[in-house]
Amino acid sequence: MKILVTGAAGFIGMHTTERLLARGDDVVGIDNLNDYYDPALKENRLARLRPHPRFRFVKLDVADRDGIARLFAEESFERVVHLAAQAGVRYSLQNPHAYVDSNLTGFVNILEGCRHGRVAHLVYASSSSVYGGNAKLPFSEHDGVDHPVSLYAATKKANELMAHTYSHLYGLPTTGLRFFTVYGPWGRPDMALFLFVRAILEGRPIDVFNHGRMRRDFTYIDDIVEGVIRVLDRVAVPDVAFDPLHPDPARSGAPYRVFNIGNHEPVDLLDFIEAIETRLGRRAEKNLLPMQDGDVPATHADVSELADWTGFRPATSVRDGVGRFVDWYRAYYGV
Repeated sequence: MKILVTGAAGFIGMHTTERLLARGDDVVGIDNLNDYYDPALKENRLARLRPHPRFRFVKLDVADRDGIARLFAEESFERVVHLAAQAGVRYSLQNPHAYVDSNLTGFVNILEGCRHGRVAHLVYASSSSVYGGNAKLPFSEHDGVDHPVSLYAATKKANELMAHTYSHLYGLPTTGLRFFTVYGPWGRPDMALFLFVRAILEGRPIDVFNHGRMRRDFTYIDDIVEGVIRVLDRVAVPDVAFDPLHPDPARSGAPYRVFNIGNHEPVDLLDFIEAIETRLGRRAEKNLLPMQDGDVPATHADVSELADWTGFRPATSVRDGVGRFVDWYRAYYGV
């Protein structure tokens, strides 16, 4: 197939593109290569993709309305994997307009491109952050998600609503994927694993929020990509059993689906840090801090819907995943 991957120079975008190319798809990747974090890391990810004869890169911002419209008009994409977004919960407290431009305006541009380009399936990145103030664990797609605690989360919830509108009005099949704390080689430098490993190797203390009383459903990158590919290959269809008198947030009478992708085995933050220490052979000095604004104490994904739809359940252990990241980090930075 000919597939558009937005955010192709990003962490998940690069890994997803590699998998699509490996199975023989043609991929056009776009990215704006912004400086939210070190652009050199993005360029080095791209360097892994550029030599492939089935890959073409276009430097383009999803918020560029005319540029996105031209891209869809010039290409005939069969499917789209939309991963480009302004990421980060805490940064959304500092620079909210970046989230509006990328996550709202940019998503409308992609939806319009898919609509007019008659794309057969749009798969897009949502986030576990949409569960916000929900206290019921594990998080289920069948639960309401109307109480976000960060602007980032609100934009991701808005994406799901926008996607449903296009599925309903134009019959565009859309599937949203709620990612749970993705980690692994080539990961983002603003994520906890990257920050912890760098600080420990440099002999600096690590910041541990909520005094370590946190649990996260850490999900290894290979499991995320496997879920993305399987969902991409199974086009969303209307749920013939959908009852508008008792609407299910995860289903619709339109060709629309939303799935959690998490490991379904949340890990205490202190145990996660211990796995890093074990792999590095060094102890971390911990700077215990209160909870940050926009954060939540625990995440836990119910992945039964994903398993029923695709036959896949993420299963990489934290110790294995952390070990692979540490090995990559030390090789990449030569430390």
